[in-house]
Amino acid sequence: MDSSTESISRINNACFEAVVVTNTIPQEEKMKHCPKIQVIDISMILAEALRRTHNGESVSYLFSHVPL
Repeated sequence: MDSSTESISRINNACFEAVVVTNTIPQEEKMKHCPKIQVIDISMILAEALRRTHNGESVSYLFSHVPL
């Protein structure tokens, strides 16, 4: 059993409800084997951080004002 398969098995058998990850790395294949994996899309926050950096605006502002 490789470490990825072992990790999926451990998550499936764990007593918590979910593991939340971002979509920075594709998770579709792992999600097929583990219904506890939930993926959130961070494209909007990443785009806003890049825009703010480019325009010399505060990126720390995003910690309290997350764009949806």
